[in-house]
Amino acid sequence: MQRSTDRILTTHVGSLPRPDDLVAMMMDRLDGKPVDENAYNARVAQAVQDTVRHQVDMGFDVVNDGEMGKPSFITYAAQRLDGLEKRAGSRPSPFATSRETIDYPEFYQSEAAKQVSAPRRRALMVCTGPIKYKGHDRLKTELDDLAAAVKAANATEAFVPAIAPSNIETTTPNEHYRTPEDYVFAIAEAMREEYKAIVDAGFLLQIDDPFLVTYYITRPDLGIAECRKWAEVRVEALNAALAGLPADRIRFHTCYSVNMGPRTNDMQLKDIIDIILKVKAGAVSFEASNPRHEHEFEEWGKAKLADDKILIPGVITQSTVLVEHPELVAQRLERFAGVVGRERVIAGADCGFASFAGSNEVHPSIVWAKFAALVEGARIASKTLWKK
Repeated sequence: MQRSTDRILTTHVGSLPRPDDLVAMMMDRLDGKPVDENAYNARVAQAVQDTVRHQVDMGFDVVNDGEMGKPSFITYAAQRLDGLEKRAGSRPSPFATSRETIDYPEFYQSEAAKQVSAPRRRALMVCTGPIKYKGHDRLKTELDDLAAAVKAANATEAFVPAIAPSNIETTTPNEHYRTPEDYVFAIAEAMREEYKAIVDAGFLLQIDDPFLVTYYITRPDLGIAECRKWAEVRVEALNAALAGLPADRIRFHTCYSVNMGPRTNDMQLKDIIDIILKVKAGAVSFEASNPRHEHEFEEWGKAKLADDKILIPGVITQSTVLVEHPELVAQRLERFAGVVGRERVIAGADCGFASFAGSNEVHPSIVWAKFAALVEGARIASKTLWKK
């Protein structure tokens, strides 16, 4: 993967707002309504072309497909794995009895607290048999669409997000495997096929693993030590899935899964950073610009970072509709450069801006304004850091 050798490079986390007509088609498919698959595939391909072009025109160095063909960054996996069965009803939110909802019940019962808009779907999927990967055709289409868009837009580098095994395990009840550990390692073995295919296709692989740090929020019955023990096993399973893949082609992203909320119960970086750094990835993408975590940049200076490890701190956030000033973005980047060195910092975002198709917390016009601030802030920081 590229390094910031003569300026601060720019990227983001993955999910971008989908066009309204594409969201409508996607929701119809999820609801089992008849949809012309050829028309749907063509619309996805066009949306990928458009979003890659938009990213390149804005000045992003490392782009992606905006996850245009996925209903969400996590639930897409249900369509790519054998051994899962759809049940009647909807999947309960893992945040239903979280530390946040316990502390702020009135807020989380309000309309303002809805994490995503009405189009979000919570299909209840349950593991009832051996987990196997079956998403080869859909994945090939996804990668082919991105390759075509990258070529058309003359993009320099592109990444593809893929969900971590622990997130599938946490959101899909197990009725087949003897232990949770057996279950997550089986998922890891299956998802390895997707991870390897992404790298083999010439793209950077981004592992999305919000539950590594979010698990603590969703389990008020567990302490830090117990959540760390849980996380250790999940990183071991992920590393098994990544075995043999070049670390310099892998980015690891984690975040806290709460957007508009008090966030007083987020796990502190100091309690999990050593486990994050055990992931066999050449770069780490993380939340660094919301008010609950901006101060934690100093922890990266205290950590035992490998000499070739790249940091992708979030310098804009999805947790507010306020558009960051480019000078503030530049200051954030300069702080990280002061901690780990300018060539090991790439400007990123705290999280995706449309993790579920139809998400409307941050309007698309504001998303792109935030991205403009990110790119301009990186340009300003580059002038300072390279004395141009």
